[in-house]
Amino acid sequence: MTVPFAAKLPVFEPGTVWLAGAGPGDPGLLTLLAAKALAEADAIVHDALVGDGILDMANPGAELIDLGKRAGRPSPKQEEINARLVELARRGLRVLRLKGGDPFVFGRGGEECLALAEARIPFRVVPGVTSGIGGLACAGIPVTHRGFGTTATFVTGHDKAGGLPADLDWDVLARMPGALVFYMALGTMEAIAERLVAAGKPAMTPIAIVSSASTEAQSVIETNLAHCARDVVRLQAKRPAIIVVGEVVRLRGWIGEWQQTVGHQFSKTAVSA
Repeated sequence: MTVPFAAKLPVFEPGTVWLAGAGPGDPGLLTLLAAKALAEADAIVHDALVGDGILDMANPGAELIDLGKRAGRPSPKQEEINARLVELARRGLRVLRLKGGDPFVFGRGGEECLALAEARIPFRVVPGVTSGIGGLACAGIPVTHRGFGTTATFVTGHDKAGGLPADLDWDVLARMPGALVFYMALGTMEAIAERLVAAGKPAMTPIAIVSSASTEAQSVIETNLAHCARDVVRLQAKRPAIIVVGEVVRLRGWIGEWQQTVGHQFSKTAVSA
């Protein structure tokens, strides 16, 4: 693969690790640096959220290593992933650690950087398009809008044990005037909705659940805090999903009809009254 402007991009040195974001799924949303890394890496350690077609862009001689974490299934521990990155780099390979979205947005990229720094392995961070911004944009939902919310709050939907994080301040979240964007929250959405409503968020606040954002499999469920738990089951929402709570969801019905998306036309999957 030929990467445009390759002469202006940094050299991918043997014995180094590049931690790159693969974006929400559409290969067209890769950065030039991420595409270069795919084309030149000797080993690619990827997670489960890397979109279909992206690994097809890899160096044909690269070793592809799937160390993705999957909900409800046996998954490698973070310490094992850290050790594998160090081991591959010490073999003199050009190592690409490829993550869905952005490596520093709920991607544990910071933990891996610390492990590489401790092992004295040179590394480069290649930011990616995070689903909480790019994925919502592909669904016709601007994460901010002057008339609907001037803030955006990004929240993880579960802790290491799979439950809600214990340190979230629901009173503060319920008072936030803009969008609340929850990552990895499909399994805890009912509890999230209950806590937000209990803390004072109106039960009819709009919600969108965007599955497989930016890909041909993208689907969107529009609902609200009062009915989201029912609609997720009824409409069979699928992972990976990004969830946004707030008035910005209403914009999708107004701008989406003319928005070009990947592989499909705009369609409103569901709206709960």
